[in-house]
Amino acid sequence: MMPPTDKNHGCPVVPPDLLSNLPENVIDAIVIHLPLRDAVRTSILSKKWRYNWCRLPELTLDQALWETTDNVISPTTRFTNIFYHLLTIHVGPIIKFTLAIADLGNCPKIDNLICFLSRNGIQHLVLQFPKGNLYKLPSSFFTCFQMRHLSLHNCSINPPPTFKGFDKLVSLELCGVTIHSRHLESLISHSPLLEQLVLQSSIFYHVQIEAPKLRSFDFKGRIRFISVRNAPLLAKLSLVNGGYSEKAGIRDTTKFIQSFHALEHLHLDYSSVRFLANEVSEKLPTALNCLKRLHLGISLVEQDVVSFALCLIRSSPYLQDIEIQAYERFNPATSDVMNEILGLKSVEVEGFSDVTLNHLRAVKLKGITGTKPEMQLIKLLLAKSPMLAGMLIEHGRGNKSLEARLELVTELTKFQRASPKAEVVYKGS
Repeated sequence: MMPPTDKNHGCPVVPPDLLSNLPENVIDAIVIHLPLRDAVRTSILSKKWRYNWCRLPELTLDQALWETTDNVISPTTRFTNIFYHLLTIHVGPIIKFTLAIADLGNCPKIDNLICFLSRNGIQHLVLQFPKGNLYKLPSSFFTCFQMRHLSLHNCSINPPPTFKGFDKLVSLELCGVTIHSRHLESLISHSPLLEQLVLQSSIFYHVQIEAPKLRSFDFKGRIRFISVRNAPLLAKLSLVNGGYSEKAGIRDTTKFIQSFHALEHLHLDYSSVRFLANEVSEKLPTALNCLKRLHLGISLVEQDVVSFALCLIRSSPYLQDIEIQAYERFNPATSDVMNEILGLKSVEVEGFSDVTLNHLRAVKLKGITGTKPEMQLIKLLLAKSPMLAGMLIEHGRGNKSLEARLELVTELTKFQRASPKAEVVYKGS
């Protein structure tokens, strides 16, 4: 097909170069949303696009960046080549940088990269290294004073004595990180704007946290002692304790729980409940008026665990959502029959004559095998929740026969429901 001609002069009319005529801000918006390799390739589109990628404020170096059909060149060499081009060609600040490489191994150039970022206004940094190969952060890391969001995986942190924290840090995630408890406490306390804290897959025998702006705290790991002080805004707390010990725990559980005046979402796995379960009264002295979602892992035949769980429910008048994972755990000091009697007595409906869960709308019970304490708990929640919309019951792994399960369902239909709209769904395994 021939190009159109100008009627006045008879000359071919060249169609406009749409890519080159795009506004600069539009080009930047397109390039920043592309993977880095594709962003670099845009340099061949036109002269106007040639160096736009060099101004990218957000960069991601991950495995996909240099995965090719030819793997003769080692990842370390490829990373070194990419880093060299970044160092020599990139202009302007780098606001966000992500390094996520599974098989890089030791690469001294990473230290130079961290130094490069520290001088280019880094605010959001994500470093993900393979397990078993802890990367020791260089001294230049501790001079990233503009840092607002930090995520570290499989790193070793040993700050210099002169380090005073990141005073602009808003979120901190440490996964598989080695750091002394003293340095962790200092890092958190010297981050006055910290709102989100994640500590996972790490060993922290002692954790003391003081963060006046903290809104979300997610912990998963081994713990022997934990203290969260001066956190009046904390709305979400999740504790998954993989290393519970009978010798560990909270000295004053009531004081610990009640210190979170703004708590809306509480997630405690079984080990964390055991960790916290202590001598608690039937009801906390001050109600948890903000708590809306409660997720617990419990054994209904351990009286201290059940008492703690029921104390939380009694003390949370505005609960909207309850999820309970039931476990079959028995106290070897007493017989199975005695365990069941203790659990059954704890959840009798008659013991809750002064309690009504007026805001509870959804209940999910997992691991249910049909024991008497479990059925009594279901009966209790149905009888005390006038606004309940639905209850989902998931059967546990027990070898209950089909006949036994049918009996369970039949018994469920006989329970009185305070809410005429409550729908009970039983899901067998």
